[in-house]
Amino acid sequence: MIPNLIGSQWIHPARETLPIYNPATGEVIEHVPLSGAEEVAQAIEAAQEAYQTWSQTSVMERTRLMFRYKELLEQHTEELSRIITLHHGKTLDEARGEVRRGIEVVDFACGAPTLLQGRTLRQVTQGIDQDFYLYPLGVVTGITPFNFPVMIPLWMFPLAVIAGNTFVLKPSERTPLGAIRLAELFLEAGFPPGVLNLVHGAKEAVDALIAHPDVRAVSFVGSAPVARYVYRQAAHQGKRVQAAGGAKNHLIVLPDADLEHATAAILNSAFGNAGERCLAGSVTIAVGSVQEPLLEALRVAAEQLAVGPGIEPGIQIGPLIRAEHRERVLRYVEAGIKEGAQLVLDGRRFLNLPGFFLGPTILDHVTPKMTVGREEGFGPVLSVSRAATLGEALAQANEVAYGNMAVIFTRSGAAARLFRERVEAGMVGINVGVAQPFGFYPFPGWRQSFYGDLHLQGSDGIEFYTRKKVVVTRW
Repeated sequence: MIPNLIGSQWIHPARETLPIYNPATGEVIEHVPLSGAEEVAQAIEAAQEAYQTWSQTSVMERTRLMFRYKELLEQHTEELSRIITLHHGKTLDEARGEVRRGIEVVDFACGAPTLLQGRTLRQVTQGIDQDFYLYPLGVVTGITPFNFPVMIPLWMFPLAVIAGNTFVLKPSERTPLGAIRLAELFLEAGFPPGVLNLVHGAKEAVDALIAHPDVRAVSFVGSAPVARYVYRQAAHQGKRVQAAGGAKNHLIVLPDADLEHATAAILNSAFGNAGERCLAGSVTIAVGSVQEPLLEALRVAAEQLAVGPGIEPGIQIGPLIRAEHRERVLRYVEAGIKEGAQLVLDGRRFLNLPGFFLGPTILDHVTPKMTVGREEGFGPVLSVSRAATLGEALAQANEVAYGNMAVIFTRSGAAARLFRERVEAGMVGINVGVAQPFGFYPFPGWRQSFYGDLHLQGSDGIEFYTRKKVVVTRW
């Protein structure tokens, strides 16, 4: 059984456990404890005690430690990548990309001497000076999803602790091994005990974190229903909340698009990470005369994608996270067929492999009224819809409840600008299949893809983990 980290102590709680699988084989490789309110309270107590000193530690000392942490992450990138592939299943190349994207936020956090600067204005009125400062909040928490077990924690706690807060991390009970290694390296970098604490568990642990009066802010990434729940519960108790939830991302292809480029980008967007990501391009809208050529290009190329264990060279699609999740995705595909979508490529031919595999699946003639046209599938399933004009395609994209990402493929600057202005999504790609912002920009989902005001990453992340103080002085 894997342990919790409370202060400087790795503790195995006497709790019920869940298995951790290698999804490429279905084998159990570890067990994770289902911590409850008692363990959460211990972690928060350790964080609260550490906050008294850590919040007064100089910005330069915090920054030196963060640079040391970045150095250790760089040295252990391959190890972290293999841990991700072992218990998540994504390909090793995808895991390496995940680690790199996480380290980008650590890079950003190392700019704390600039990021945490306030402002001053002398002689704002006769004999009066005014100063503006940023202060930490206290103990904050992060609740992270299974699909990016290293990247998402690194989006949260480096920004929180560099600002002077202490942190309690609750990683996904499905993929907690990456968080353990991150915490080990954090202590090795020299951060004081209690600055980062780690508590494993599921709903009971989440509810205890949200309810605890000493937790000042909650960061969450996960499914749309749980994001809504976390936001409502935490906000009701007066806490700051950033809760990133579901997505239904549309990729629009105009007749003038570079078909070869668009095809490759769409396949990577739809089937990368086995479709288990909130930036997956799950609906492609083919506009006008590109409809048939695009569908055929997607079918031919997707049929050639290599499916298998992510640790093996040349594999392009790994397994899904669990057998029960694969069953959910299969029901999703079957619902689409029942509602009138046409099956163009059937990924069920890989169900006989060991582990939890589902191959790339393509459905045609999908509409926003269908389950596969409006709900998040979180698997290697691409829905193809059709539109006569860009305006009709935009209407389809804007009809769904989510607003995480939207993409257009075109050679027309005018069309791209119209798309940028009218699409209801916070992350927009133009001839880019996955419009993921770099770590020094926010990750701005819109509508039901995000609950809160300040987003993950970038200056939003710094602002989320700090509070403001203005001092007005007359001498």
